[in-house]
Amino acid sequence: MEIRLLDGDYVPDGLGGVERRSGEAALLQRVIYRLTAHRGQFPLLPELGSRLYLLGRESVPQRLSAARLYVAEALAEEAVTVEDVSLAPAGDGRSLVAVRLRYHGEELSVTLTV
Repeated sequence: MEIRLLDGDYVPDGLGGVERRSGEAALLQRVIYRLTAHRGQFPLLPELGSRLYLLGRESVPQRLSAARLYVAEALAEEAVTVEDVSLAPAGDGRSLVAVRLRYHGEELSVTLTV
């Protein structure tokens, strides 16, 4: 069971505590955190996070293969299988990264803008 985060803040439960998540909801929260945190920004946890923020430095033909590598790297410690990673332009030089995962036989998906 994990504490629920919304926009980087804990979510109050209305009783003086914080909301908690478990199962798939907790897993998806961890996946989003791992994919959006910049790899290497936590000195005591250098393997936490992804390098997706570097996609803009890659040549256009190399971005998809780089995105696949960065996602696999970031999620290596999670109990998920990365089924597919796709990219689409999001404007302003940014990209939409869509990730399909498999977790205990269930298909899950996450879409981020990087």
